[in-house]
Amino acid sequence: MRHASFDGAGGCYIEAALEVIADKWKGVILYHLLDEPKRFNELKRSFPELSHRILTRQLRELENDGVISRKIYPEIPPKVEYSLTDLGRLLKPTLLSLEGWGVKYVETTRYLRNCQLDKAE
Repeated sequence: MRHASFDGAGGCYIEAALEVIADKWKGVILYHLLDEPKRFNELKRSFPELSHRILTRQLRELENDGVISRKIYPEIPPKVEYSLTDLGRLLKPTLLSLEGWGVKYVETTRYLRNCQLDKAE
């Protein structure tokens, strides 16, 4: 459930940030929009396991939160592009930091799993 306002107390700003980006697909959608605008189908191809409905919902929520913008070109068939807003571009260092942490996490847990397998043999 989304909060109407945040007062900054007790980690409230963290809660506000996570409320915007913490859904399963939002972080990776934002990551894919870091360098350039993307059309819906470009994003869909990046995540074949993601349903059309869920991608649409995630994009709408990000747009409503002011993190991405949706531009409709007046042509047939309609062309729609999604891009980061100025507010969304502020997430770039955070997303790149999360990517770096993810790499370390995967490498570390893979190493630990391999060590455990070696001990079991």
